[in-house]
Amino acid sequence: MKLSKSLAVAAIALSCLTAGTALAQNDGGNGGGRRGGGNFDPAQFRERMMENIKEDMGVTDESEWKVIQDRIQKVMDARQEIGFGGGGRMFRRRGGDNNDNNGARRQRRGGFGTPNPEMEALQKAIDNNAPDAQVKAALEKYRAAQKAKEAALEKAQANLKSVLTPKQEAIAVADGLLK
Repeated sequence: MKLSKSLAVAAIALSCLTAGTALAQNDGGNGGGRRGGGNFDPAQFRERMMENIKEDMGVTDESEWKVIQDRIQKVMDARQEIGFGGGGRMFRRRGGDNNDNNGARRQRRGGFGTPNPEMEALQKAIDNNAPDAQVKAALEKYRAAQKAKEAALEKAQANLKSVLTPKQEAIAVADGLLK
């Protein structure tokens, strides 16, 4: 249970980190006007998170951990590709021009700040009041891309599951890495 809470916090922190990194890059790296800018290192964060998973799973053999860690990373990467599924409209500004630099960037990003070309095309069709056929085509492409990303996640999860003991699998399920 402790690890589940840790991973939930880690997922939230990672999403905030990604958004914060994107904002820092978008405004020239000055941290959006915040003082100090923070010294958060995403690589160290991932390393600590992986160490916690390794400890909770009771892995002591480094060669075994290398295999498991690689597969955990692939699951996390596949999850990141899917994002939150809602796309960029959740963060759309109300009123005014939504095509300013920050608004346009928010609309084109998936759940974790990664560009989503299918969502960009769908958003463009919406913004341009495209004909129904064009909107429908963009929507179908978006859904097909999401379905492919979900299939990649399922494959990564199956690959991870194949190298885990039953107890490790249970921990991975409790942590949200597996279904």
